[in-house]
Amino acid sequence: MNPKLEPRLQLRTWRLPLIVGLLLIVHLLLPYRGWQVLLVGLGGAWLIGYVWARSLARKLRLTREMRFGWAQVGDHMLERFSLFNGSRFPAPWAEVVDHSTLPDYQASRGIAVEGRQSTRWHVEATCTRRGLYTLGPATLKTGDPFGIYTVSIEYPASLPLLVLPPVVPLPAIEVTPGGRTGDGRPRANEAHRTVSAGSVREYAPGDSLRWIHWRTSARRDALFVRLFDGAPSGDCWILLDMDERVQAGEESDATDEHAVILAASLADRALREGQAVGLAAHGDQLAWLAPRGGAGQRWEVLHTLALVTRGTRPLADVLAGMQSMFGQGSSLIIITPSRDTDWIEALVLIMQTGVVPTVLWLDPVSFGAGGGRGIIQQLLTDMGMAHHTITPDILDRPEARPGGRSRWGRPLPGVWRERAHPAGGKAWRKVSA
Repeated sequence: MNPKLEPRLQLRTWRLPLIVGLLLIVHLLLPYRGWQVLLVGLGGAWLIGYVWARSLARKLRLTREMRFGWAQVGDHMLERFSLFNGSRFPAPWAEVVDHSTLPDYQASRGIAVEGRQSTRWHVEATCTRRGLYTLGPATLKTGDPFGIYTVSIEYPASLPLLVLPPVVPLPAIEVTPGGRTGDGRPRANEAHRTVSAGSVREYAPGDSLRWIHWRTSARRDALFVRLFDGAPSGDCWILLDMDERVQAGEESDATDEHAVILAASLADRALREGQAVGLAAHGDQLAWLAPRGGAGQRWEVLHTLALVTRGTRPLADVLAGMQSMFGQGSSLIIITPSRDTDWIEALVLIMQTGVVPTVLWLDPVSFGAGGGRGIIQQLLTDMGMAHHTITPDILDRPEARPGGRSRWGRPLPGVWRERAHPAGGKAWRKVSA
């Protein structure tokens, strides 16, 4: 239900009523045709302005609509505004003041509309930062052509817009798989397949025709491919270090923003390979997702990463507190720019429970931090722990840079790309009316 709109009709200056009142008094005391002409002219303008502004206040309506439920960094979004004037008087000027929180989004506009007519326009923007924002509320301002009255109509309705982190193709970052022979779970669609087929699933573009299970396909009247049992592997955990004291860089060039992109891309790759993925991060609040597979988990991971922020809890404390959450044989991916060594001691204790770690260390020096690199790399090498050094150029791809190019490498000259929420459609969704 739309909230009831209560327009405000405000007199811009008291000079006109004061002048009309003085003219009336002077005309009564000293009758003169000149005073009468001025009184009729100014009083008539005052009356016409009031009737005009009041009619606009009652008959002017603003509608804003959006055609998506979420977006990713770099996506172009589009919003449609409609201004309807049901009054017989035209609105010579109308100002739409937008209060949206989306960064770099300018939807405020000045426009005019004839009596009993409507006008429509579109506002386009590029999503530059991940996070949860709102489109709206808005204020519509107008008035009479004489500038005597101002009309303000508040539209308090707003709609949330979730901007997800980008998912980019990753370079050769090998993650040590968890699990040992004899335990764990089979990994579906393992690259090195055995001759044992465990089950079937629906055919997806890119699957080899050699994997089609013709008997099942004929019985269900649709293509199905075989799932093969590969080497056993445990769940995959991704742990982000969001401790604000170890981060380097600013805004989109900061280590935590690159860590979010890296986590989103790794989770996307693992989920597409049929692996169960869990996520943990302790920023301003604890973010924790139990390992699951499927498209639903992909949405949950991206949703969580879109909202994660910096915090004050060190990585060593996070690892110690979550030690019991990682199952035996799990693969643990740690993404951190920390040059401290305390967290490595906590990681050694976790490894004793059968967890297999891979460390993705974001080199803080390459992100503009002062000081040296410390002994993290050498320590990880001496321990024989799988690790990779991440520098800004590794993830510096067009997909992660807003406003430049699309995911397919084509320029985007002001073209917006439609997004549909998994639970919603593609129709225009009304923000306020």
